[in-house]
Amino acid sequence: MKAVELRAEVYLMALQSLSKAEREAVITRLLEDAKLREDILDLITIRQRQGEPSRPFRDYLAKTTKRAHKG
Repeated sequence: MKAVELRAEVYLMALQSLSKAEREAVITRLLEDAKLREDILDLITIRQRQGEPSRPFRDYLAKTTKRAHKG
């Protein structure tokens, strides 16, 4: 495991060792920070969409540009 993953594991274990009320308080505090909340939502979206098919970004841009020109 990388150092980042090991550190994350330590924090996760600490969070899991808290009571439900304490965990909720920590999570609430995390979500109160706008930047952290955005990061959390981004990570959730990435995890949820991981299995979806992908396409090259250039293809997406070409299709989007084509639609914009059509009106």
